[in-house]
Amino acid sequence: MASVERDETRENRIATEILVDAEDKEDRAMGWYYYLDDTLDFPFMAKWKKKSRKTSTIEEKSVEVLGMAPEDDCLKDMYVEVAYIGGKDDDVYSAKLSDIEAIDVDAETQEAIADWMYWLARGYKF
Repeated sequence: MASVERDETRENRIATEILVDAEDKEDRAMGWYYYLDDTLDFPFMAKWKKKSRKTSTIEEKSVEVLGMAPEDDCLKDMYVEVAYIGGKDDDVYSAKLSDIEAIDVDAETQEAIADWMYWLARGYKF
């Protein structure tokens, strides 16, 4: 069951810009991957909200989103590479894009992330 109402503008963008030539799961995943990679203005600041394995509470960390994770990592979900603010340069992690809350990003980046969140909330799959 979809948790958000159908948005015809987003549906049209998804159909005509993101999944236009997609024939199977991998095509749909790569359509999303390249749309996000081309549209998100990296790097940007964000909050990474992730559930603690030990306590099941949600931890919130300030991070810099550096770019998309490698293509092969994004065949089932969209991941981005993040670095903790004030962390070591080699401390780069993969985070689900759906766990990222962007801070002060441009309109295109905000819209692209919202498109992905909409896709998930509608219950769509690759």
